[in-house]
Amino acid sequence: MAVASSRLRYLFISNGHGEDAIAAAIVRQMPDTVSIEAYPMIGAGNAYTGACPVVGPRATLASEGWRNVKGSLRRDIATGGLRTVPPALQFLRRVRGSYDRVVIIGDMVGVLACWATGYRDLYYLDVYKTGAARLYSALERWAIKQSCKAVFCRSDNLASSLTAIGVNARCAGNVMMDTIPHGNYDAAQRRKHSFAVTLLPGSRALTSESFALQVEALRKLDASLRPDVFLAIAGGVKVEDLAKAAGLRRSATLSAEPDDLGELSDGKLTVHMARGGAMGNLLEQSDLVLSQAGTATVQALGLGIPAITFLNPRDRRSRFRDEQTLFGDARVVVPAEADAVGDALSKLLSEPAERMRLGRIGRERIGEPGAVNAIIETLVEG
Repeated sequence: MAVASSRLRYLFISNGHGEDAIAAAIVRQMPDTVSIEAYPMIGAGNAYTGACPVVGPRATLASEGWRNVKGSLRRDIATGGLRTVPPALQFLRRVRGSYDRVVIIGDMVGVLACWATGYRDLYYLDVYKTGAARLYSALERWAIKQSCKAVFCRSDNLASSLTAIGVNARCAGNVMMDTIPHGNYDAAQRRKHSFAVTLLPGSRALTSESFALQVEALRKLDASLRPDVFLAIAGGVKVEDLAKAAGLRRSATLSAEPDDLGELSDGKLTVHMARGGAMGNLLEQSDLVLSQAGTATVQALGLGIPAITFLNPRDRRSRFRDEQTLFGDARVVVPAEADAVGDALSKLLSEPAERMRLGRIGRERIGEPGAVNAIIETLVEG
């Protein structure tokens, strides 16, 4: 039984940077009549800053939970990742019964952890499976049926596969499109060129490497196509590491805007940096994104902004193919070579009609916003 209180108590559980950001955006829109705490299973949970208190043990994995890279699970195990499991399960057991609602945002990891520690009547927001490729396995359907009171999926076919076995599941829109973060950063004021590109190098171990390749590709552009360049910095990413990897220097000059992180420059190329919480501000000014991110790629495509992504030899091909089945032409995939990325960038900047075509595909494939209102209504009414 939950602790007696005049306010319902909620625990939001998420397991990754993008998932944290989605959860925090929902938390900020919840009514003041409820009390909310968050348990980010992986990482520091910086996205929750200013939204709600963070509880539970902090866990760090070599992969940071990113399963798109080959061998990530093996590396996590080899570097002591299994040691993060007992503290997580112990915490979940200890707080069971302390909350009126438990909400899971992410993949099946949170659902399985809660099921194993005796939780039932969970609210699950699946932001991992796309519905364009693999559906739920028999084991996943069984675990969801055993432990979840309500499920929100990203597609109708995912929801249908659950309703067929008696689960209260539906697709009410793409919650990722409801939770694009905006902050205090005037990207428009920094525009000087005809085009603008936002860099989304990701939030994990390969971030600096990806950023360096993106910058090298930008250096190869003809002067007539040189864009304004913006960079969204995810929580936990060190600017100094990015600068060193790309051969750039950081400017010490900052504006009064809280989300301004200054500039990186080599005298010819300037990269305007903003906190990840202002990513929406950057996307609104951009013609394209160079993206190795997960959630942020989906959000950019959903806004009608084509993405250029390079296929790293270490990427897990099965997950990459699943995503590409959903994204279609809206995400242009090239080899992990500066020349290839630069050529794709030059082509799309030179062809506005093609950018518009890919933008339409992205909007159609990702889907409309609107899920967050249905989610909050369900969470409040129970």
